[in-house]
Formats: sequence, C-alpha cells, structure tokens
Amino acid sequence: MKNPMPVPRSGSVGVVPFLLVFCLAYVLGLMSSAIFQNIYIYNTLSPLQLPVFWSQSSSPSSPQPPPVPCILPPSPPSQTRVPPTTSMMPSGGWRMAFRDFLAPSSGVMHNMTDEELFWRASMAPRMKSMPKHVIVHKIAFLFLVRGDLPLRPLWDKFFKWHEGLYSIYVHASPSYTGSPPPDSPFYGRMIPSQRTKWGHISLVDAERRLLGNSLLDLSNGHFALLSESCIPLFDFPAVHAYITGSNTNFVDSFDREESRERHSRFFAEHNVSLAQWRKGAQWFVMDRVFALEVVSDETYYGPVFRNGRHQYMDEHYIPTLVNILGLGNRNSNRSVMYSDWWTPGVRHPKSHSGSEVTEVLIKEMRRGMDGNCSYNGGVAEFCALFARKFNPDALQPLLDLAPKVMGFG
Repeated sequence: MKNPMPVPRSGSVGVVPFLLVFCLAYVLGLMSSAIFQNIYIYNTLSPLQLPVFWSQSSSPSSPQPPPVPCILPPSPPSQTRVPPTTSMMPSGGWRMAFRDFLAPSSGVMHNMTDEELFWRASMAPRMKSMPKHVIVHKIAFLFLVRGDLPLRPLWDKFFKWHEGLYSIYVHASPSYTGSPPPDSPFYGRMIPSQRTKWGHISLVDAERRLLGNSLLDLSNGHFALLSESCIPLFDFPAVHAYITGSNTNFVDSFDREESRERHSRFFAEHNVSLAQWRKGAQWFVMDRVFALEVVSDETYYGPVFRNGRHQYMDEHYIPTLVNILGLGNRNSNRSVMYSDWWTPGVRHPKSHSGSEVTEVLIKEMRRGMDGNCSYNGGVAEFCALFARKFNPDALQPLLDLAPKVMGFG
C-alpha cells in the first residue's frame, strides 16, 4: 500500500516569491522617489536657487524644513496678451519683430561715429505705401544746448499728456554731467555729442547729429530745432496741428544784398555760385524728405561748407542746400521762431527777462517779426510757434502766464 502524500504546513506556500516581489517593489519605490525629487526641484526652483537647495539638503547639521503642503500648479495664463517685441525661436535664439525695425529700443545713446550714424540714418523706405504699424505723425523736438535747460519745467507742462506724438533729442556739451529728473520727458534723451562753438561749423555738425539720431525713429515725421532759451507760444495740439498740417517746410532761406557778403571765391570754385547762395536763421522745422537730404549730403557739406573754414555757416548751409536741390517749392522760406533783431547796434537777438513777460508780449510774438506770412497758400493768422531768447528768470512768470495765454500748465 502506498504511503499518503505529506500535507504542506500552513503559510509555507509562496514565501520566496512574495519576498522577491516585495524587494522589487521597494527598489522601484526608491528609484521613483529619487526621479520625482529631481523633476520637482528642477521644475520649481530657479537656476539661482538650485545650489542653495543642494547645499542645504547635503549639510548634516542643517535643520530639516517643515513638510510642504501639496499645492496645485497655477493655471495657464490667458491667451489674450500683447505680442512681445521679440520672440523666442525654437533653437533658443531671439527673433526680431517688425517694431524693432521702426525705432531703437534701447534709448538714444549709442557708440556710432558720425559717419556711421549718418550712413544708418540716410536709409529710407522707397515704397509709398506703408504698413499700418508705421504712422508718421510724431514731431521730433531737437534741443541744441550747452548744458542745463533752465526753462525745462515749462516744456514739461507743454509735453504733458501728449506722449506718442513727440520725441525729444538733446545735444549738450560732452562735459555736461547733469540730468533732468526721472519724471521729466527730457530724462535719458541726451544723444552722443561733441563740442560746439558759436559761429563755427561745429554747430552744423550738431544739427546734423540731432537729425541723424531722430531719423532712426521712422515714426518721426517732422523735426524742429530749438535752444535752451526757446519757449512755445501755443499749447501742444496747436503746434502739432500747425506743423503736421502744413504742405511746406519752415526753413528760413532768402537772397538779399546782405546775405551775399559771406560768399567767396572758394564757394564759387566748388560749384556753389552766388546765385545759389542763401542765408537764413538756423531754427528750422522740416519734414523727413528735407532731413534725409541734410544728413545724406556728401557733395556740399564735407567738401565745401565744412572744409572752407568760414564762419557763420549755420546761417548758410541748410538755406543754400535747400535752394541748390530745388526744394524751394516745398519750403515757405520763413522760420516759425520769433527773434527780436530790432535792437539798434546789437548783432544778436534781444534777450527777454522775467519782468518783460506779459500777455501782450506773447501775442506780439505770435504774429511774427512783420506780422505778414502765408500758410498753405492763404494768409496766416499766426506766423510764429516758438520764441527766443528768454533768460532763466523768466521761467516763473511764464509758468504763471501759460494756463491763461498759452493754454497749458
């Protein structure tokens, strides 16, 4: 008779496989915990925080932080957003947007030489139509100054609430280290400059430098040259409408007997005849077409006007260039800057002190030097938009008068 099979003891079945499965699960748990920790750390901590985290976690003496509660990740941002000026390419580089080609995005300071600046500024689109992003309606106010702007608070009030309709560029002495307050529209608007001297060709260099820098912004459509002693005679909307609504430029250019005295044989030998010679006040208001001609001129400026070593070329170069290039039909041949040249025996325009600032004076200045000028083919009600020369002590009387007479402040 066969012996019966032995009955296995309770709990002895599958012990070894159970232990193997338990060990495998334990190892997998440790590995997944380490992987999760790395993923969590690198996705939640910035690169600057990672070294601090590892140093704290590896230090045996550092106290353990309290447990962090489970926090759900934030919701994705809304899809409606303003497009950035630059975008990230798939390869990790930056891609320029259209607006990056319209104006410098890093302010007005740069390390270009004059030659490089004028070459860059002379580039202009040739298409008559333009994308809807480009709206040429800003006026570039070009301040040619020696240092401080004593009448700046008046200009601050003039520009207030009209952002987007103007640009400011300041050419001061390289030795000047001052700065307007951060809340002023003049803050950070000084361009790379060089020394200037009264009656010297360096003044024309500075004018061309101001034009070159302002031409880099394609939304600047008109350009007005001013000094630290100038004031506006109207509020900003009136000035903007007068300049942008005109079908001519305002470059003083005339041919009279006294204007021919500075023409010499040197100019005749360099293709600038006496018939082409013109004179005028340097305080212009011009559009982009005129401005591009001034900064891109290689025929007359460098070889003739700059190398002739003649004085007072700031009163002759641009007026003569406009005439030579045949742009006179698009020019009013007058300035919109009022200056009082009627003081007997004085070669400079009269300076106005604070005691002279009255409503009557401002209204007289608006009519211009002779009160007779045209605008878009008709008789103009006002001939001057700006006036000079005002002393620093005129600031407070002007601030008091501006709300009532000039319409701002």
